[in-house]
Amino acid sequence: MKTPIADTLTLNNSEKEEQYVHAVYNEIASHFSDTRFKPWPVVERYLNALPAGSFGVDVGCGNGKYLGLRTGDIFMMGTDRSESLVSICAERKFECMVSDGLDLPYKVGVFDFAISIAVIHHFASPERRLQAVRELIRIVRPGGTVLVFAWALEQNGRRKFDPDLQDVLVPWVVPSSRNKSEMRDSDDTDDKVYHRYYHLFRKGELADLFETAGGCDITEVGYDKDNWYVIATKQ
Repeated sequence: MKTPIADTLTLNNSEKEEQYVHAVYNEIASHFSDTRFKPWPVVERYLNALPAGSFGVDVGCGNGKYLGLRTGDIFMMGTDRSESLVSICAERKFECMVSDGLDLPYKVGVFDFAISIAVIHHFASPERRLQAVRELIRIVRPGGTVLVFAWALEQNGRRKFDPDLQDVLVPWVVPSSRNKSEMRDSDDTDDKVYHRYYHLFRKGELADLFETAGGCDITEVGYDKDNWYVIATKQ
């Protein structure tokens, strides 16, 4: 696995996200989608515990792997900033649209629940991460719940991060064999490496964001799949 590097980019936050998050996921969408198929246990438990008939949204839904859970029992739509990933969702017949997690196109309190799994760490400043949490809280009804996952600085798996570096560029490698199969006329024999911006969350940092956002009660905080997660209920 290639090693993450420190974020020393001199771009402003929106430019950094555009070049090192949005553009990258549009490029790697097909390869990324092929690696995303098994639900994480905590997310699956959360969705399975929802009452029948619940109406919700997956913000940053990727290839839609959670949109197909409990089909016909609950209704969940998806939104993602990547046009390529939304296209994959559409091919799978999921209800999905392109939108920005900092300005979601939904009315106040329209959903019973909202999830955002491994997304908020791609926002490049504390203010933008806070706004992303506030948007999730805004769009659920009072008594509705929000589940958010974000990459942890403290990793138990194969990734090992410098404990002094929270803002990093994490490589995604598309192997040369895949490049050849997808681009038959290409002479490229090298792996292709893309770098994605991440803010790695320290223990307690995600919960602190929810406390700062306000308007909700935190009902569960935990660690799973090398991520910190928070479940909160809107007041």
